[in-house]
Order: sequence, then C-alpha cells, then structure tokens
Amino acid sequence: MSRRAVEQGSRGPTGRAAACLPDGFDEHADRLLRHPGLRRAIAGYCCGMTANPAVRWPYYKLFDQLGRYLVCFMLIHNYYQWRERGGASPTLSALQKVAGASPRQTAGFVAALRAGRLVEVEADPADRRATLLRPSPVVIAEIGRSLRLFVEAFDRLDPPSDPSRPPRAARLTDADALGELIARSAAYVLANGTLLHPFPSVLFFAQRDCGYPLLTAVIGNHYGQTIEGAATPRPLRRRELAHRFQVSAAHIGSLFAEAEARGWFRIAPGGHLAALDADFLAEFERWAAWQMVHVAWLGEPEAAKDLQL
Repeated sequence: MSRRAVEQGSRGPTGRAAACLPDGFDEHADRLLRHPGLRRAIAGYCCGMTANPAVRWPYYKLFDQLGRYLVCFMLIHNYYQWRERGGASPTLSALQKVAGASPRQTAGFVAALRAGRLVEVEADPADRRATLLRPSPVVIAEIGRSLRLFVEAFDRLDPPSDPSRPPRAARLTDADALGELIARSAAYVLANGTLLHPFPSVLFFAQRDCGYPLLTAVIGNHYGQTIEGAATPRPLRRRELAHRFQVSAAHIGSLFAEAEARGWFRIAPGGHLAALDADFLAEFERWAAWQMVHVAWLGEPEAAKDLQL
C-alpha cells in the first residue's frame, strides 16, 4: 500500500504523530467533513462520551488521561495479539516495552488495575513461570468506548448497503470483538505513531485528567445549541461537571481558564458556552473524521473498499 509522510517526532510511537497514513486517508476524511450529517453524528459521539461509564470512582478517572489510557490500550493489544495471532506473551515486561510510560509507572498502574480486579492474571501455558495480563471486559469497554462510538457515528453517515445487516457497531457490544478492534488500532500506532498528535488542542485535553470527556461535553453543548436533532445541551457548570467526571471543581475551572486563555472557548457564569473558536471546532471535527476513517479501515473491509482505502 502506498503511503505518505506526515509530521514525525523523535519519541516512541505513542508520543508522536503517525509517520505515515494510508493513501487517500485525508481525502476520505474530507469527504466525511462535507457530509451534511457529520455534525449530528459527532453530536451523538459526544453524548456517548459524556455518559456515565460502567465503572465509578476511583477507577473511572484511571481511563481518562492519555498516559494511563495508553497503558491499558497496549495491554489489550498485547493480550489479543497473543491470543489470536501467536504474538509474544502479554506479560508486564512486554507491556513495559510498548506502553509509552516508564517501567515503574507502568508496573504501578498495572498493580492498581489488578487490585481493582480490572486486570486478571493467568499462567502462561507455554511457560508456567510467566504471568500473563488479561484485561477485564470493563477495561475493554471503557478503553474502547471512543472507538466504538466513532463506529456508531460512521454507521450514521454510511450505513451498511445491505439493510438486512446490523450496524457495524452492533458487534462491538461483544468484549472480544471490541478488544480485537482495539488491538488492530494499537498495532497501527506501534507501526506508525498516533492519530492524536496532529491535533494539538485535542491532545492538550487528552493529556489531563478527564480532559477529553470534558472537551466532548463542550463540543456536545455547542452542537446541542446549533444542530437540529442533537441532544439538548447540559449546562457546563463546574460543580456538575466535577461530579460527573469525578474530579475537583477547581480542576474543571483550571481547564476552562486555560482554554479561554488560548482562545478556544469561554464559559460564562451559569455554565453557558459563550464563545467557541471556529478553528478549534474545525480541528475537533477533522480529528473525528480521521477517527471514523481509521475505524472503517480497521474494522470493516467492505467500508474500507467503499472508501477506496
């Protein structure tokens, strides 16, 4: 497959933009960006991202900061690569090589996941001395939430050509099917780099505790005010957001203040979205279009063919 170079950093694959994209990737994202239903589809994605998760405090926050997310992301990858494709055993040592965090940070985070029964351990059939890390369905569901919701959004814009077929996202209610999709996405990251780093404002929020869900709440609020048929926006009050995302109101206020200082958006008293920068919104929408093309390419050969990927 022909590829083209994009921005590349000096760090490992989880810390830099993808070094190459499939031929035509941007063009197909542009096609989605011109779709009249795009913003309504992204509004649905935002609604799903701000919904209550399957786990609550103290575990919910574990999944909503990029460094910790990537440890889980790669843990799922290692497990399914081993189980389905004969990859290396999914041990802690193997995870430390690809997680993007220090070995000590990775070990400490995995210990917390094990203490919360979010990661199970089992003996390696090939080497009884080795301990394998197996992600729980809860971890798979939370780490795969964004990918699954982007598949749902893509379903809205490009439903299966055969009306008798279920939506593509329907099969992702199965933990193993979602785990497989996560594994394929992580394999792409390991080979190329991330699709997140080309979007600095999205990256800014993803690197902060519950910053990305907060970002989707802001974007969802804007769509709720401007897109017919979008969910009614919930007020962006600091205390309500702090309770929903299990962080402090001061943390929410700090993120709001930084966003306003950078000219991205402004929240007025009472939780009203008073201003949203057009370039900031356009960046998020292109990020969303990239993710839809990515999941179509990874998870649905027919969709990828339709997109000429």
